[in-house]
Amino acid sequence: LVVNIGCRNSNTVYTMYILLEVLNMDTVAVKKWGNSQGIRIPKTVLNQLDMHISDELEMSVVGNSIILKKAFQHKTFEERLAAYGGKISVCDFDWGEPVGKELL
Repeated sequence: LVVNIGCRNSNTVYTMYILLEVLNMDTVAVKKWGNSQGIRIPKTVLNQLDMHISDELEMSVVGNSIILKKAFQHKTFEERLAAYGGKISVCDFDWGEPVGKELL
């Protein structure tokens, strides 16, 4: 649940995240992985979140918690085109009559 709270006389909006349900609270151990440390994410969790090997994650620390989120990835032109069945229709759009100092 995400709640946006606006301040009076201000354009500032604060976002508050409220966790309603915790699914499969597993315990994982930090292990040595080469010169680094790492954790293993169970396959069931990856499946629940539709995550795959080599997906990029954003990591943040909130209090004493580590938050991992799937990083936003822009779709390629081909992926966007596929969403429209491979067809793009180009049509004229009527913007109406000029009402100001538009360049013609």
